[in-house]
Amino acid sequence: MAPQPEPGAEMTVAGLIKHLSAADPSARVRLAINPFVPMAHKMGFVTADTDGDGRPVVYLAEDAEAVQYGYLPRPVAEALIWMPPVEPPTRGRRLRAVSGDDTSRDTP
Repeated sequence: MAPQPEPGAEMTVAGLIKHLSAADPSARVRLAINPFVPMAHKMGFVTADTDGDGRPVVYLAEDAEAVQYGYLPRPVAEALIWMPPVEPPTRGRRLRAVSGDDTSRDTP
């Protein structure tokens, strides 16, 4: 996918087109909603109007039936920086008991 907009910057239609043109044209579109409980929703409508300052704005809306497809896949939530990357678990080494020594245990 194309580079993400700078933090705090608003995405433009041109930026959205650039992102979408890099995707598979047959791919389905989902909305990623709520970074605290990342969910995937079916996209419904696209419409345009102006904001309170008279600037043009395009609105992407959830479908009318509010179809929710469950949690976002973890890699998607990580790419959106809504979840931290998962670190692989670390396991301590297991030591063997030496003759007469019964101190075998897991060590950090």
